[in-house]
Amino acid sequence: MPFGAQFTDGGVRFRLYAPSAERVELVYGAADAERVATLEKSADGFHVIECADAPAGTPYAFRIGDLTFPDPASRFQPDGVHGRSVVVDPLAFTWPDDGWTGIPWTSHVFYETHVGTFTPEGTYAAAQTKFDHLASLGVTAIELLPIAEVPGARNWGYDGVLPYAPTHNYGTPDDLKRFVSAAHARGFAVYLDVVYNHFGPEGNYLHAYAPEFYTDRHKTPWGAAIDVEAGNRDAVRAYFIENALYWLMEYRFDGLRFDAVHAIYDGEDRHFLRELAATVNARVDRPVHLVLENDANEAPLLEAGFRAQWDDDAHHAAHVAITGQEDGYYSDYAGDTIARVGRTITQGFAYQGDPSAFRDGEKRGTPSAHLPLGSFVTFLQNHDQIGNRPFGDRIGALAPPDALRAMLAVLLLAPPPPLLFMGEEWNASTPFLFFADFEPELSALVTEGRRGEFAGFAEFSDPEKRERIPDPAAPETFAQSKLKWDEVGTPDHAAWLAYYTRLLAIRRDEIAPRIEGLVGSDASYETIGTRGLQARYRLHDGTTLALDANLGAEPLHGLAPSRGTVLFTTHETAGDGVAPPWSVRWSRA
Repeated sequence: MPFGAQFTDGGVRFRLYAPSAERVELVYGAADAERVATLEKSADGFHVIECADAPAGTPYAFRIGDLTFPDPASRFQPDGVHGRSVVVDPLAFTWPDDGWTGIPWTSHVFYETHVGTFTPEGTYAAAQTKFDHLASLGVTAIELLPIAEVPGARNWGYDGVLPYAPTHNYGTPDDLKRFVSAAHARGFAVYLDVVYNHFGPEGNYLHAYAPEFYTDRHKTPWGAAIDVEAGNRDAVRAYFIENALYWLMEYRFDGLRFDAVHAIYDGEDRHFLRELAATVNARVDRPVHLVLENDANEAPLLEAGFRAQWDDDAHHAAHVAITGQEDGYYSDYAGDTIARVGRTITQGFAYQGDPSAFRDGEKRGTPSAHLPLGSFVTFLQNHDQIGNRPFGDRIGALAPPDALRAMLAVLLLAPPPPLLFMGEEWNASTPFLFFADFEPELSALVTEGRRGEFAGFAEFSDPEKRERIPDPAAPETFAQSKLKWDEVGTPDHAAWLAYYTRLLAIRRDEIAPRIEGLVGSDASYETIGTRGLQARYRLHDGTTLALDANLGAEPLHGLAPSRGTVLFTTHETAGDGVAPPWSVRWSRA
């Protein structure tokens, strides 16, 4: 690794990118016997020194003038973002020789997990105790929310400031490797969410000694934009590309999910993203998959080394269809809601260059029907769509049960790979709230800002009502977000779990083996009335997969179901040509 502390034949090489600094010192060793050495500055902006007396476990930091700070490429921060970094030997962990090469993309069923709230203990080790549950459910891929070191004891993960250091809140680097190894042994692929569009607001020292990381040409919703444009900052681009390689090679993750790449400004041709994908695919010698979150709906990136994208369009259309909510960005999915559901499950994007009313008529997206349907990850819930609501309420609290069951049957059995959010499989009662643990002054600002976000909503126009929105800084907000695993065995929750398990078993046995190579041009959809939806897929084995659904609260006439073997139905066909409310039927002929 060209950044941070790297073992060499002569000891450990320490390397820091700080072009503006004339003198950088390394402070290392135990607190009562610290040693100081001056790094040598090179023409490329790096400062380098090699030390023979810094074995694994040695605490260290860099110092420029009066500022002492952790290594921006630290592999571990046992005392948090303001503490000393620790030298880690990446080869000390013994990986089993299990021959793991991953799972087929067509068999992926993602399960998004926040380690800190997934179990009462909130650790990697505790998360492993739930593998039996996930395996019996039908999950095949575990996706961790970001784990880069964050300020304090609790955070979603999107305020990370040390992207190479797995947070000490969940365990040690070896604990994380044991988690990945154990997951592979159970047949799970493991994915990691990474954030390359911004650094968090506390514990980031780059502004002070490496302002070259930033640009004032752009702004992000979270602060200063990172400068990764071609021709400007080769070292900055390398910092993030090496980070992707680090997680895939040193921790053996099966893939990465890249947060909000629409907020990465790298030129019209997306130089940085294309360079990242090309480098990863060239250097990692086993199958890995790169997944985007991209509000811009850029199909060319899905032809340039990225396997798939989270399909927010599919979520938004499905959410509007079963809840009736049409405020904010959901307004773009009102009116032709069912047609938009159909378009997302057969063509990928609902917006393929279409004008967006929510964006004042701005055109959004590019054509996607030519892409593999595996390029679009669909979901009814994820951390954003729950946690960015004022009270973190899940879809089960917003939609009628019959409507929810119907839309789940559509999304979990349609060919695009589905994603679940932890606990949704038993309709968990716990919210997933927004929480963070910053220093007191910043915490107060975050709490004020969080409540201010909703001031424009009629429900929260009264300041006293806004005060009811949970305080992100309060420990109880984090505690309320922890799953209650004792719910799983109670009758109502067990019934939901059985429903999810049934659908995923049908997907595994009947759908996944037949969708390799399926593209949007192999699929079609049409609407019947305002709430009926029919979709057809020509599968590679010569059969046709058919969806016939009434996604409305009233009986629907004129929805003639296709002939063939029924794979799943919410209602037994009455035979009179009338589809019951919220009814779904999948068949294959």
